Amino acid sequence: MDFLQFLLFFFFFFLTFISFCSSLNSDGISLLALKAAVSVDPTDSLANWVDSDAAPCHWAGISCNSEQLVTGIFLPNKSLTGYIPSELGAITSLRHLSLAGNNFSKPIPDRLFNAAGLLSVDLSHNSLTGPMPENVNSLGSLKLLDLSSNLLNGSLPESVINLTRFAGTLNLSHNRFTGEIPASYGRFPATVSLDLGYNNLTGKIPEVSYLINQGPTMFAGNPFLCGFPLQTQCSDPEAQNLNVLSDPNRPKDPGSFTGLSGKEKSGLGRVTVPLVAGVLVVIGVIISVSVWVYRKKWRFSGGKIGEKGKLEKGEVGEEEKVEGQDGKFVVMDEGFGLELEDLLRASAYVVGKGSNGIVYKVVVGRWAGMAAGAVVAVRRLSDGEGKWKVKEFEAEVQTIWKVKHSNIVRLRAYYYSDDEKLLVSDFISNGSLYSALHDKDGIGNPVLPLSWASRLKIAQGTARGLAHIHECSPRKYVHGSLRSSRILLNADLEPFISGFGINRLMPLVGSKNGSQKHNVAPNAPFSGQKVTQKCDVYSFGIVLMEVLTGRVPDSGDSNDGKGLEGVVRKAFRERRMLSEIIDPKLLEEVQAKKQVVAAFHIALNCTELDPEARPKMRMVSESLDRIKLH
Repeated sequence: MDFLQFLLFFFFFFLTFISFCSSLNSDGISLLALKAAVSVDPTDSLANWVDSDAAPCHWAGISCNSEQLVTGIFLPNKSLTGYIPSELGAITSLRHLSLAGNNFSKPIPDRLFNAAGLLSVDLSHNSLTGPMPENVNSLGSLKLLDLSSNLLNGSLPESVINLTRFAGTLNLSHNRFTGEIPASYGRFPATVSLDLGYNNLTGKIPEVSYLINQGPTMFAGNPFLCGFPLQTQCSDPEAQNLNVLSDPNRPKDPGSFTGLSGKEKSGLGRVTVPLVAGVLVVIGVIISVSVWVYRKKWRFSGGKIGEKGKLEKGEVGEEEKVEGQDGKFVVMDEGFGLELEDLLRASAYVVGKGSNGIVYKVVVGRWAGMAAGAVVAVRRLSDGEGKWKVKEFEAEVQTIWKVKHSNIVRLRAYYYSDDEKLLVSDFISNGSLYSALHDKDGIGNPVLPLSWASRLKIAQGTARGLAHIHECSPRKYVHGSLRSSRILLNADLEPFISGFGINRLMPLVGSKNGSQKHNVAPNAPFSGQKVTQKCDVYSFGIVLMEVLTGRVPDSGDSNDGKGLEGVVRKAFRERRMLSEIIDPKLLEEVQAKKQVVAAFHIALNCTELDPEARPKMRMVSESLDRIKLH
């Protein structure tokens, strides 16, 4: 028996010994392999990962389903150093893996993708090496694969095209991939967001379906790539399609903040193109573009931001402004190190779309001295017919910025021009409350199971944030469109209210004829009337019912054709069993019955038909805070 065989024998003997001597289930043992592979844990993120537990479901960064099987590993930005063990692939119920922003090295183990039910894998901003595993095509339900900002090398694997149901984000940028882009990548559906930027790719970009419909951002930073949509012509005259730039049906660049790539010295002028020219579009929606778009792009390629080419102090507070030829970029917080150039060079991915605009996740790479890539959210407000002065827009943005609370998404900067209005805020990483409650994986389980303790914490935090909006000014601010999709969750399931102030801005950027309507509470009986704080209270009551029942608030078959408020109110009026309306996943927590009933009564008070009968949000918040976990 050679030394390697001896080590393998000893390792499996050790695992077997642990399984007999410990009550920990197999998923927990696999996770202990990750802990053993971590050599540096400066924040003690894995301190409570111990083999004396029966299951790892209460360990930091771990989420489980009702059967105590691990469904999520969330350990981003923990400064962990080590490698990723192949044992994680043995967690068959694993749906989400996020190890981004650490210092994991060595190759990605092939067996990691044995967890075939994975929906999202984020290993970005590490130091992973080697090729991308070919067996990635085994992840039939995959929606997000982010391997950006590593040291991966080798050729681009053709196996990813076999992910026939893939319709999300595939980010391979900022690595060391070499060779040509496989022509098979042209078969990706339009709903895929692909980023191959900043590698060492070579050759001509294949003029195939999906690839020819992309903008230059997807290929930027590969100096030896040529062909459309890059400006670099291929050395072989026959290899370049001379009719490309005059094609009036060439689609725009979807979901990107960067413009035409070029030499580094003139990069800034060119990256400003789509941001100020308004060519950000929803991923998967193909929009025609003409030569006018290219002319509009070149109109902004002056190679400098403004007259002085540097940041200037603003007139209000501690703002910093950059005024370009057609717009102004304003940083609201002095400690916020993002500059216009950082934003424009960033990769952007559509994460939401509504009647008031598109929301992008923007990865701005190295920023303000941070080693890992910083991420912000950028909301592009919908264009309208009205033309408003910058001072009017700035006054409203100032109002939004001044409303600061630990449960409200913080506005950091904005961009204003005649063509574009952008709001830059903190990016909250764990999705929305709506997704946590209603999104299911491939076998029908919630992608982010929420215990009663988590739901109560989310409700309490949301109530505090909304109460602060109502009380922070004598002008009696309102949110105006609170719903579960606008309550965002971080890795610790702390809630953040997003979208505050959007209804204040939409009349400014929308048409003045009133076509831009406020989005009042779901099923609100007073839609069409002026939005008041009592409407916010109603909206919160609906969200609270959604949290308690697990049902979508809209009318439909799932609610017997009635609004959620009517279903809950009828159940209490007829004194039905609590099990008929409560989320079945909460029934297992029998000790929470009295607490759940108390929360239902608060929700019913919030949704009274008479607005004057509804309590103030401060009272709602205090009532929820009185519900204590035992």
